Order: sequence, then structure tokens, then C-alpha cells
Amino acid sequence: MATSTSQNERTYADAVTALNGLQTNFASLDAARKNPNMNLRSLPEMVEYFRRAGYKPSDFNKINILHVAGTKGKGSTCAFITSILRQYSQSPNTTATTPFPTKIGTYTSPHLKAVRERIQIDGKPISETLFTKYFFELYDRLDAARKENASPVEESGGSMPSYFRFLTMLALHVYVREGVDSAVLEVGVGGEYDSTNIVERPTVTGITKLGIDHVLVLGETLGKIAWHKAGIFKRGSKGFSVPQEDEGMKVIKARAEEKGVEFEEVEVLKAVEGIKLGLAGEFQKGNASLAVKMVEEHMKRCGVEITVGDGTVLPEEVKAGLEKAVWKGRCQIIEEDGVQWCLDGAHTKESIVEAGKWFASVGERREYKDIVLLFNQQTRDAEQLARDLNEILKAQLGGDVFTHVYFTTNRTYSDHTYKPDLLSINVSSSAVDTLRVQKGLAKAWESTGSKAEVHVMETIQDTVKAIRALEGKTQVLVTGSLHLVGGFLEVVEDGDDASAIIPN
Repeated sequence: MATSTSQNERTYADAVTALNGLQTNFASLDAARKNPNMNLRSLPEMVEYFRRAGYKPSDFNKINILHVAGTKGKGSTCAFITSILRQYSQSPNTTATTPFPTKIGTYTSPHLKAVRERIQIDGKPISETLFTKYFFELYDRLDAARKENASPVEESGGSMPSYFRFLTMLALHVYVREGVDSAVLEVGVGGEYDSTNIVERPTVTGITKLGIDHVLVLGETLGKIAWHKAGIFKRGSKGFSVPQEDEGMKVIKARAEEKGVEFEEVEVLKAVEGIKLGLAGEFQKGNASLAVKMVEEHMKRCGVEITVGDGTVLPEEVKAGLEKAVWKGRCQIIEEDGVQWCLDGAHTKESIVEAGKWFASVGERREYKDIVLLFNQQTRDAEQLARDLNEILKAQLGGDVFTHVYFTTNRTYSDHTYKPDLLSINVSSSAVDTLRVQKGLAKAWESTGSKAEVHVMETIQDTVKAIRALEGKTQVLVTGSLHLVGGFLEVVEDGDDASAIIPN
């Protein structure tokens, strides 16, 4: 890791470099995914890592955790929850003897532009200074423990936690040290064996919409996936879920019963129907409703009574929280001179359907000379997703409307430089170098009979430049991956600032 001569001189860049050293490379990750026993030791290993860092799981009960699992809408639900809680933190109307909550933590993934985005306090990423301070507090504890212990913790031989595990530990460390009294935790993958499931006593748990994703880890059916998601349910904490397909809901209810958990299915609340939500998209009404019920239960568990009831009438703080919620990269619009960029990080067939519905509702197509798709999906069945995407968007948009389709890698800049925050070694570098996925996407798209001009691109910056060079007004849908959206935002919002990039 890159370090300076003293602890005080270590920088944010040093922290991110050290963090990147904990990433699992593509070959190791691929082997782990194929190991059916990979999950069995995950939580005991997390307990051991925390012990080495000076914590036991019960230490995190005092930060009052709301735990969110699901396939689609986890991040949006966390954003709604955070926004509502922030309204209460600023409200003089709460009935507790002291104001509550006073400080709200939110842990989500992945990040778009900076890894600090994953660890938020009061709706904002922690500063580089705080990230660096707490990163090295935790890293040094674990590194010292590693040197004292001859045997590794992980079955793979790891003596330090992997990237996501470390960030989970860091988030909880930050929230304890900063005095957070409400923490919203988004599950990474699954639930039962996810590193966030170290939580012993959440105030409330919730499951967003399920879909088929991460099949090598979670299974290929909704029932198997639901089993993992419902693993976050804890005895003594109420569990909620949005409506699911019968196969998934049956398993969720069975797991709730097995764990002795009070469970409630949350339909879209009547009052939510009449609110202009801060996050666009019809599907967000379900996420917003789940967030409302989770906040109600959370506040109740923490000694503050708020009345949501059947959702016909909502408290002003709840309405304001839903209206002011922000979640970049999801149904987001950026207007430039001559170009309208429509961003949604959808990456599954089900989420692409919702992205298509949203894009269909944005603006008048007749205003634009070119309708453009910018897409990448590096790790899933991208070619099938491209065919699904073509069919979905034709159905939603009333035909083959795209004039240009661009398939790019997630590499950010034309000269192959990148921010350390955006480095990823868990995909096949050879596939990226040879544009194997992008060429497959192009072939799959062309096989649909689309009349669009198809382009294969090496970097996001090259693609943005090519689209900006099109003549006349242009509307662009950017979708397929939050990693793509994050790199896009880096180029469009900060592309002229080369101060934080390093050579590839």
C-alpha cells in the first residue's frame, strides 16, 4: 500500500490505494462463485474480523439499524428512508423527550464516482478527511492483528477482509465513532450470508422487489433468491416486503415464520399515489411505501410515535422526505446544449423494463433528431440482456426508435486513465481489452433487425464525445450498469478535472 512517513501524512489517495488492494481479482472471484460452500463461513469470518478490530456484533445495536435487502430498488428505498429520517431530525414535532434521530448513517453500494459515497452521514458522503482517518484506524488494527495471527481468517487464505467486507466494517466503525443513532444498511448480495448480516438486532428489516440476479451465488429461481433475501429477518424485529411473485412471497413468509418474525406485506400506500416523489419512475411508489412503513416501525422501536396507519394520510415529515429524496444515477436527467442524457443504472431484465417505461415518459421524441442508446453490462449475460433490451424498449417506445446504439466498456477516459475510486479488478481484463463483451452486444443487437447504427467503443469518454458530435438535438438513454453510469458522471461532471486520475 502507498503510505507516507507518518500516520498523519497518509492521504485519501493512500486510503483508496490500500482499499483497492483488498479487491478480489477476476480469477479468484470466478472460482469462489463456483464453490457451493463459499457462503458457509462468511459470517463467522466477519465475526472474527470484527474481533480483531476490537468489536463484537452487539456493539452495533446502539446505532439502531434499518436493514434493506432485495434485487431492485434497495438503494432507492434507502434514499427514501434517509430522507424521511432527516426530516424528523430537523423537526420540532417529535414526541421523544430528546430529538431523534440526531445523526443518520446510510451505507449503500456500489458507488458512482467516489468510494466515500457508500458511507454517508445525514445524506452526504463522509469527507475525504474522515474517510482517511477512520480507514487507517481500522486498517491498522486489522493489519496488526494479521501479523500476530499465523492462520488466515478466510478459507481462501485471506488475512485481511476483502473489499466489500472491509467497507462494511468501515461503515459500522464510522457510525459508532461518529455517534450515529439511526443507520440504514443496504445488503450487498443476497442477505443470509452477506457481510451486513452481522447485525444482531436491527430495528426493522425490509425486502424490495425480487428478480433473477447473481444466480451463481443465490440460485436460479425466485424461491432460492427469496430464501437468501429473507435471511436478514431477525427475531424481535418486524419484517416487511413489497408484493412479490407467488414463488418468492411464499418463501419469504415461510422464513419469517421459521424465524419467529412478525411480517407485513406493503402495498403502495394511498397517500404515496398523490405525492410527487423525489425519485422518478412509477416503480418508485412501491419503494417509497416500503420506506414509510419501515420508518414508522423504526421510530416506534426507538421511542418515537408517528402515525402512518393505512397510509391514507401521512405526517408532513414523511411527505417532505419522499418529495426531497435524491438518488443519483437512477432515473436522472442531465440537460446539455443539444443533448438530453437520461440515466438509469438498470442491470437486470426486470429493471430494464422499468427503465424503458421511465424513458418513454421523458419528453417528446419528435423534438430530437437522434435517439441514442448508450449501454454496457460487463459481467452478466449481456448478449441476452441486449436482446431483451431491444424488445422491451420497442414495446415501451412504440417501435425501433434508436438511430444510434453505442456499446462501451466501463473504462472512463480516452487515454485509459481512471480515478482510483473507479478501479475494478473483478472483471476479466482480457475481455475488456479485446472488447469481447461489446462486440457480442453489437452482434446480438444487430440480429434483432434494428435499423440503428451500432458502434463499439473503448471508453466512456470516447462515446460521450461521439454522441456530442451528432448534429441536431439528441436524446440519450444511458443504462445497463451503475458502473457505466458512475463513469459517465465522472466524464460529464468532472471530465475537465484531471487532478484525481492515475494511469492504467
